[in-house]
Amino acid sequence: MERRAFGSTGMQVSVLGFGGSEIGFEAAGQETTTRLLNAALDAGLNVIDTAECYIDSETLIGNAVAHRRDEFFLFTKCGHNSGFESEADWDPAMLRKSIERSVRELKTDRVDLVQLHSCSEELLREGEVIDVLVRAREAGLTRFIGYSGDGAAAEYAVSTGLFDALQTSCNIADQEAIAGAIPAALARGMGVIAKRPIANAVWRHGGARPPNAYHHDYHERIVALDYPFLAGDANDGVATALRFTLMVPGVDVAIVGTTNPARWAANAELARRGPLPAAEFEAIRKRWHEIARPDWVGLT
Repeated sequence: MERRAFGSTGMQVSVLGFGGSEIGFEAAGQETTTRLLNAALDAGLNVIDTAECYIDSETLIGNAVAHRRDEFFLFTKCGHNSGFESEADWDPAMLRKSIERSVRELKTDRVDLVQLHSCSEELLREGEVIDVLVRAREAGLTRFIGYSGDGAAAEYAVSTGLFDALQTSCNIADQEAIAGAIPAALARGMGVIAKRPIANAVWRHGGARPPNAYHHDYHERIVALDYPFLAGDANDGVATALRFTLMVPGVDVAIVGTTNPARWAANAELARRGPLPAAEFEAIRKRWHEIARPDWVGLT
């Protein structure tokens, strides 16, 4: 699998990474997670991205692949008071505990990247939440620190010069960051992670509204954008969408989540098709500029 330099961190990351939200929220279970992650590592993936609030995702990942820790880069996030009922979200003490717990659950001595998980611009400007990550890096709990989020908050996070990495939404239905946070991050030598890189493949529902409300905004955008390449085979649409995201200048790795080992293998094969023809990439960008409304901002 193709690998790219992750900003100026020195890490060489696979262009596809595994996203840990689905295994937690969809209750994949240990057996499925173990089979899925080991198969992905065998296929050349070397990035696993999760978060403390993805139910038991960190525990599942730690149990599944801790014995292969030297084969992959491990990213997690903090900031949503999961299991610390006596403390508010973004409380510095809670964040410190959360990072320490993540390291334990993932069965490692340190992670490669800890990210603030959709923290507001206001809190970023106050500085305390960033200080927690800086101290975690100094304590050896993480090698690098990052921000995961969208819009003005992501652009501010990049502008501080304090983060090593940015994770932000980037796909055929979510292109705000392509002219905003991503080029700014690239200019600062930050690693860039594209989340939701295939826009949740909402077209697989045959034009019907997806049952998951989390996907409704993208469904409405895709209906309005009416890309010609989505009129045919759904998997060909996924291939074009994924290759579009991977062609965005500055994107180093696209995080794809699944609970189906076969789906991971299929996505890896789609990525191997290589870059889109430049004309196809520009046609998608042109359609976005023609149709996108001002309120089509990056989705968390």
